[in-house]
Amino acid sequence: MKCIAIGDVFITPDMMRAGIARFPDLIDKSDVFFFGRNNRKTMRNVVKIIESGGFEDLDVPEEALDALADAELLMVHLCPVTKDVLAHAPKLKYILCNRGGHENIDLKAAAERGIHVMLNPAHNANAVAEFTVATILGELRNISRSHLALKSGEWREKYPNSGRIIELKDLTVGIIGFGNIGELVCEKLSSFGCRILVATRSEHAQTNPRINWDRLEFTSFNRVVTDSDFISVHVRDPKKRVLFGAREFNMMKPTAYFINTARPYVMDYDALFVALSENKIAGAAIDVFPKEPLGLTFPLVSLDNITLTNHRAGDTVNAYSDSPAMMFEALRTWLNGGAEPKFLVR
Repeated sequence: MKCIAIGDVFITPDMMRAGIARFPDLIDKSDVFFFGRNNRKTMRNVVKIIESGGFEDLDVPEEALDALADAELLMVHLCPVTKDVLAHAPKLKYILCNRGGHENIDLKAAAERGIHVMLNPAHNANAVAEFTVATILGELRNISRSHLALKSGEWREKYPNSGRIIELKDLTVGIIGFGNIGELVCEKLSSFGCRILVATRSEHAQTNPRINWDRLEFTSFNRVVTDSDFISVHVRDPKKRVLFGAREFNMMKPTAYFINTARPYVMDYDALFVALSENKIAGAAIDVFPKEPLGLTFPLVSLDNITLTNHRAGDTVNAYSDSPAMMFEALRTWLNGGAEPKFLVR
């Protein structure tokens, strides 16, 4: 089939071409185009427009629209796929979108045409899982605080958890959510020998051979909150419910840590500030915020027992470059009679 791919500064046209080249049995013709701005900083403004519902106001490359006339497959990352775009593609059967959200896709228009839409929220799962483990170790062992002290000319000996630094192998890590990222975090933590408690809404088969299932237990949300030394959140909730507020922080051990590399809405930032400033919990590491970038007036910036990072968890080359091939592989497997793509939107 013919594929039109529209890359951007994150998932570049070259990454799209590399993915296409691996599947000659699926794609016999292709054209690749570029959408958006040429640098990441200005492109993030485009992302804000998309995620605020303004994707229909963004311009799609005219040459890409012309090329869609005989295409059966369209692959995008951030490029909008509006009703007007679909009108240029009378033969289109599949849309592959290399991101977790579908804010840039007119799903209703696609459904009316019988076009299958696939998403890929797993594209940065490994990156986020690695980062999560790094933040757990960094917070426990005061890596960033020690670094900042040395850069300021101080040989720092006392930290918020001095005298209470226990190796990860003897601690309990609580995971909220057991999707792509949550499972990978458990997989990576298995090598440390720690005990793992998982709160999830559905049952999961113990099929991952890289997880030490003898050290993992599925249990209730409240038990994860009360019994864990580290709590890491890995959920996406369409209703954007707050999972951690004053109640939950008060339930945690005073020696426990809270990690959020997921979504800002899962936590109450004011409640976290109170919990940290009053030493109700030992520390936290946060990578996502309700408004970015942060300013120096953001209350959490003033605290010593927290590590703040500027939305770095999913930002690796692999998280972008591996995604096209992941999607083509899932589509090919399905078309050959295999499993239905996990993130197929009907």
